[in-house]
Amino acid sequence: MKFQVSSTKLLQQMQALSRVIAPKNSLQILESVLFDLNGNQLTLTASDGETTIRTVTEVNGEGTGKVVFAAKMLLDTLKEFPEQPLTFDINDQNFGLNIQSSNGNYSFVGGNGNEYPEMMLQAEDAQQFSIATDTLLGALNKTVFCTADDELRPVMNGVFFDLTPEKITLVATDAHRLVRYINVTAHTEQPASFILPKKPANLLRSVLAKEEGDVTVTFTDKNVRFEFGQTVIVCRQIEGRFPNYNAVIPQNNQNKITVDRQTILNAAKRVSVFANPGTGLIKLSLSENSINISAQDIDFSTSAEETIECSYEGAPMNIGFKAPFLVEILAAVQSNDVVIELADPSKAGLILPFENEENEDIVMLLMPMLLND
Repeated sequence: MKFQVSSTKLLQQMQALSRVIAPKNSLQILESVLFDLNGNQLTLTASDGETTIRTVTEVNGEGTGKVVFAAKMLLDTLKEFPEQPLTFDINDQNFGLNIQSSNGNYSFVGGNGNEYPEMMLQAEDAQQFSIATDTLLGALNKTVFCTADDELRPVMNGVFFDLTPEKITLVATDAHRLVRYINVTAHTEQPASFILPKKPANLLRSVLAKEEGDVTVTFTDKNVRFEFGQTVIVCRQIEGRFPNYNAVIPQNNQNKITVDRQTILNAAKRVSVFANPGTGLIKLSLSENSINISAQDIDFSTSAEETIECSYEGAPMNIGFKAPFLVEILAAVQSNDVVIELADPSKAGLILPFENEENEDIVMLLMPMLLND
């Protein structure tokens, strides 16, 4: 079989596919990408055994067949080509590949594509809903960073999708932080839920950034399938019961700060440089119309403090937060101003956008750190 394709177009697809391939696989064939040619339609598939991505592209092709090629070698070769048509000439008997460019020929051997594992099929009892590409992308961008890497509590290593006929809720937490994102434009006919692992969630983020239209999400009690444009991503769910996220969100917080998001974000970044590397602790001293942000590292005799203006309703208070967590949360908020709601220095603080985007409601929670003073 033989086909001709744009070097840039194939490189973009290979870069997306390579994100799913694990450095070490139980099956050696999973270190390769499956090429399935059917006339002018080329289907590319990559998998790590848990997550599979498949994409279709149009080529000038002759013949049909399946063959696998080592993903790293092919990707490293494609990176060095300027934009030009490449001709892939594949021997159907020994799976040898010859790539013809405008200046030369490149040859290596592939393998039998019929031995590549099949993509997981959906069961008859699968549920389905549609969501706009930019909505799903925005939801994942605002939640994935809060997922954990916890071998003892695997349910926290992914994004929880809580689906009802009225809305869709995405939740992520690592026990120190929590994000709850609600959107009312997507919904299911019946209440349902699943936990999307972090790896396919990040894969979706990278691929959806270049897509438009809607994403069709189909799920069973084992697998989740995302279909959009010419791409399909299928992955296994994380099994288990997600924590009751609403129970940990504090209500009736009487102390409220309204502050410019970029101002407090930049100040926190600067001051955090002087925090103890082990704890990352920064202190927020709250008083009328100002926040004093400070940090110190006694071991190296370094310290920093900065005072910024804000609108504060409440009693004077000192509260500590882990700087990297606070910075990540502030960076994920979209609005120009943020509202920080606090009960007391020992209880979680809520960080909210001053104005939510249309059809959205987002709450971010951050646990405080103990202050020595």
